[in-house]
Amino acid sequence: MTPVLVFCLIAALGIGAQWLAWRWKVPAIVLLLLSGVLIGPVTGVLDPRSVFGELLEPLIAVAVAMILFEGGLTLNLTRLKGAELAVKRLVFFGGPLVWLLATLSGHYIGGLTWASASVLGGILIVTGPTVIIPLLRQASLKRRPGEILRWEAILNDPVGALAAVLAFELAIVLNSSHSLSMTLGHMALGVAVASAVGLATAWGLIRAIKGGHIPEFLKVPVIIFFVMATYALPNALLHESGLLAVTVMGVVIGNSSLSSLDEIRRFKENITVLLVSGVFILLAAQVDLGTLATLTTREILFVAVVLLLVRPLAVFISLIKVDLPFGEKLMVGWIGPRGVVAVAIAGLFGARLVDIGIEDAALLSPLAFAIVAVTVLLHGFSLQPLARRFNLQSTDTKGLLIIGANPFTVALAEAIQSTGRPVLIADRNYNHLRQVRGRDIPTYYGEVLTEEAELTLEFSRFDSMVALTDNDDYNALLCMHYAPEFGHHQVYRFAPGGGAGGDHLEQTLGGRFFAKELDFEQATNYIREGWCVRLTRLSESYSFEDYRRDNPHARVISTYSEDGEVRVMHKDESFDAGDGETLLALVPDDTHRDKAERHARRQEQQPTDVSVDDGAHDDDDGDSRGNTTPGRKPPEQG
Repeated sequence: MTPVLVFCLIAALGIGAQWLAWRWKVPAIVLLLLSGVLIGPVTGVLDPRSVFGELLEPLIAVAVAMILFEGGLTLNLTRLKGAELAVKRLVFFGGPLVWLLATLSGHYIGGLTWASASVLGGILIVTGPTVIIPLLRQASLKRRPGEILRWEAILNDPVGALAAVLAFELAIVLNSSHSLSMTLGHMALGVAVASAVGLATAWGLIRAIKGGHIPEFLKVPVIIFFVMATYALPNALLHESGLLAVTVMGVVIGNSSLSSLDEIRRFKENITVLLVSGVFILLAAQVDLGTLATLTTREILFVAVVLLLVRPLAVFISLIKVDLPFGEKLMVGWIGPRGVVAVAIAGLFGARLVDIGIEDAALLSPLAFAIVAVTVLLHGFSLQPLARRFNLQSTDTKGLLIIGANPFTVALAEAIQSTGRPVLIADRNYNHLRQVRGRDIPTYYGEVLTEEAELTLEFSRFDSMVALTDNDDYNALLCMHYAPEFGHHQVYRFAPGGGAGGDHLEQTLGGRFFAKELDFEQATNYIREGWCVRLTRLSESYSFEDYRRDNPHARVISTYSEDGEVRVMHKDESFDAGDGETLLALVPDDTHRDKAERHARRQEQQPTDVSVDDGAHDDDDGDSRGNTTPGRKPPEQG
């Protein structure tokens, strides 16, 4: 098989595995591992070393550098300010503790040399977000344990990689012929140079982009070049110190105030998906199943100790004096699946350590594969039963995700909140979110179609989504994107401009038309003309027919039943509501007065009305940014 065909095969398998993982809502790493093993040791279709020869390791090394750069971009340090004490403890104390315990276990139980054990111990810090987040969605954990696991995975991804890099560098210099003082000095110099190169490159790129010296069409190529250069240059001084440099580079850029940071993140998301898929398949294809089958009792015991003792012990020690129930501590201590970064670094560093004479480093890749496979499968199947056992599954009312900030959605959100149902308004335009100012409505600033939003937003808190922006095509795209997440009947959008459109569009583009065929222009005009979003409770004495008679111009949006069921109005002619349900409707302002007079005359139970109009709730100097979910930094205000 030619290299070109191999690239095509790897790309097809990688993209296919990622797509199936998205459709089936399973961790992509499981399917990537299976694909690599099938085309490699099982069928013999692909032998990476015979195809790529000496280029194999450089290809993997550059890909790993890109992956670590992506991890650095994800590590936004401002998130730590809002993180709970448990997350900080797990990252800053639990991570090093896992490193120490795993290193000791690898040496004394697994029989590994100190060099191999320390590198593997650093790798095992990582609990990848690409693995843990799909598991959390399936389990529907309560907010606190889910947040702890999610944020620990996000923050530990680059931290574990850095630990492995430092351990690898130490192993390299200790196995050189230099004295201990020269060895440590060489290592310190390499770390300093790598950090300096990463900082300098990031600073230069930030200045160049802010100064407008790089045109938009060259930003991606320039970033790719500098990632590769930042990786290659420090390596001339100290082996693989370039990985430290690109991670530092990513962290600095990810914490900058670049206006084009979203474009950079979209680049890394697209490129990294391909690289992660390719690297993992290549590494899986190289796995010697015979080696896995011949793992000694000591090595199998080491895997068991890592799963059953190292992480739980590190978590329980880290969370001493943290006010968490035993069940939550046990859940966090047990759930720690490893991901792509762990396998990629183990495969790369294992080969490099073997080259310098550390023979048992050949076990790093098989051991990493074994730990990844066991943790993904074991934790994936045990998460839900354990959550049920300790009553950690969420029973909170599911909320509504509203995409698009405008006068209508603000009024809609306030009305829905008054029912006790959570709601969040997301928008990629910061100026649009300004109109939420002074209102107690959670917001998200950023592009919701990115991986950043997937990591930041808790989609498990919502059971439906409405796309109510002023862009019809964007609304349709949002419905297509989120239909697999919420279900095709739980995503809604404005009808195309002017109320046009038909059922064929609804089926082909995904998503139902919101409030029959209400479009953006109509909704915003209604609010500007004084219409309100109002709630009205139906009863035996005041039926839906009565409501229709009294409110002929009302645009009914949805109903809420007493048991919490929500029905969104999408076809007026087939819509009905019964006793005990609450109507949410867009009504003219004078309707409320007329209806109140009629209710008073009837001397019957008066329906509950909650009136929400645009611009009536400005609270002093309140600022919605206080409850804004950190998608991206707001632009600097001049």
